[in-house]
Amino acid sequence: MSGTVLVTGGAGYIGDPLSGLLVDSGRTVRVLDSLLHGQEEIARSLEARGVELLRGDLRDDDTRARAVRGVEAVVHLAAIVGDPACAADPAVSHEVNVHGTAQLVADAAAAGVRRFVFASTCSNYGRMADPTVPIAEDGVLAPVSLYAEQKVAMEESLLAHANGALVPTCLRFATVYGVAPRMRFDLTVNEFTRDLWADRALEVFGQQFWRPYIHVRDVGRAVQTVLDAPEEVVGGEVFNVGRSGENYRKLDLVELIRERIHTGDVSYVERQEDPRDYKVNFDKIRERLGFETTMTVPDGIDELLGALDEGRFGDPFDAKYRNT
Repeated sequence: MSGTVLVTGGAGYIGDPLSGLLVDSGRTVRVLDSLLHGQEEIARSLEARGVELLRGDLRDDDTRARAVRGVEAVVHLAAIVGDPACAADPAVSHEVNVHGTAQLVADAAAAGVRRFVFASTCSNYGRMADPTVPIAEDGVLAPVSLYAEQKVAMEESLLAHANGALVPTCLRFATVYGVAPRMRFDLTVNEFTRDLWADRALEVFGQQFWRPYIHVRDVGRAVQTVLDAPEEVVGGEVFNVGRSGENYRKLDLVELIRERIHTGDVSYVERQEDPRDYKVNFDKIRERLGFETTMTVPDGIDELLGALDEGRFGDPFDAKYRNT
């Protein structure tokens, strides 16, 4: 596929590396992004690489209409991302994640867009009855947060279009980590590594709970793999995006960081704010699409520590590195 690809949220943590990959693959790339987190420098960098950048809000009708015009595929990343951000303003998260997504799907279909790739989350699995058995795409969805509930609802709505002109694919991303231009330090691997590197006290709760992880650049590679695949292989499908060997407990993450640095103080506390506990199977995307991740959590920790040592983030505790 070589037509124009619209990436909503394309100047974000995942979106910027993905947009660059798509440009490098020879595609024409259009980005719609509100630059909510002050990514004007990233926007200019994307434009310098030939990306058409629309600065605007997904909720605006005229902006959406402009964004989907003449587009062959949409990769929908734009969202109020994460449980804390959604919980902070449920009304806005509904406007963006539910209503905005539904309107984008309708506009894309009306404009003759063929492919629609939806960024979902492995958080949809919530609190598994038996987290020792990795869950596949056909497993029970048990969201325990507003963010995951919204993603489940939009997956269901999108897949209902699977027999129409629009060809949807839902990608349930593992928890993302790694260095990217629009850096985030409110993600588990990144946060734990930063705090211990900075010799801070780190409180860890739910240390025995399982979660899968994927590097931010591998997320972009997975999206590109889906766009490269034939419609009949990915249309109407859900794929977990990650690697089966990259499920870790929070305790494991701390131990991996501790193998590399010895600063910081870790305490384990019992709290119930985040009851998610799930181990995920990623065989489908590997077997059907030949997708394999290139990075592991230990690789990502090494990358993060190197970037922190180089001072690449200025103050890594700056609020701009968080979604809330």
